[in-house]
Amino acid sequence: QVQLVESGGGLVQAGGSLRLSCAASGHTFSTYAVGWFRRATGKEREFVASIRWTGWTEYADSVKGRFRLSRDSANSMMRLQMDSLKPEDTAVYYCAARDLPYSSTSADVHDYKYWGQGTQVTVSS
Repeated sequence: QVQLVESGGGLVQAGGSLRLSCAASGHTFSTYAVGWFRRATGKEREFVASIRWTGWTEYADSVKGRFRLSRDSANSMMRLQMDSLKPEDTAVYYCAARDLPYSSTSADVHDYKYWGQGTQVTVSS
């Protein structure tokens, strides 16, 4: 079992930055692909970014060039650096871990078995 806890959300003005963190415990976190999803009010949960155990990353087109995902496997941490934030980035952000070790990155919410509780990010215009 993998437990995930997000932190770092908050309120920021458009153009600002935030850094989200996800702390993991349980299974050998370093071997799992992990990622971030977000859900805006009234919308479906959508993919943001994912990182493989090798460090390979995948990003949604809407955040490419603005967000950067990294992992610190030694400390079972994952971080999402979000720059040049826009009001449309406002959402609850969830970190997630894939269902199997040594998996590739994925933008499909159904490929993720473990989820955090979410952290609110609000970007004002």
